[in-house]
Amino acid sequence: MSKITKMAAAKSQDERCLEAALRLLDYRPRSEVEIRERLKRRGFDRGGIEKTITQLKERGLVDDAAFARFWKENRASFRPRSQHLTRLELRQKGLNADIIETVIADIDDSDSAYRAAQSRVRRLATLDHQNFRRRLGEYLRRRGFGYEVINHTVARLWQEKQGSPG
Repeated sequence: MSKITKMAAAKSQDERCLEAALRLLDYRPRSEVEIRERLKRRGFDRGGIEKTITQLKERGLVDDAAFARFWKENRASFRPRSQHLTRLELRQKGLNADIIETVIADIDDSDSAYRAAQSRVRRLATLDHQNFRRRLGEYLRRRGFGYEVINHTVARLWQEKQGSPG
């Protein structure tokens, strides 16, 4: 293979790598580590992946701090989680600890637990206190909340449920 043919093949490989990364980012924002791993799984070489990451950073398409904020806000809006579980999710996405701690510092577990539980309360409306407490507690535990937060949230929602006209 001539040097020109090799250069053309390399450029084509780099272009395909960039296109694959852009397709990943079309779906949702991603962390730098996520993009690296996905491109590696697709068979792209290390050099092509590094060039692609550099280009994405220059264009402002990869920013781990912005991704962490997006992830936290998305979770808070649609599927509230505890500060602990959000930390674990961001760690799984490959973010460094400083970014994670900065982003999750303002998560209020009591508020998040209450918002998460509100959607579940409607389904548990006909249960007695013991089953209401057990089922809602399990639901909140799966979302990473601690014992104290769960107890407070369950008691608050039970009281609100009892006070509502039924």
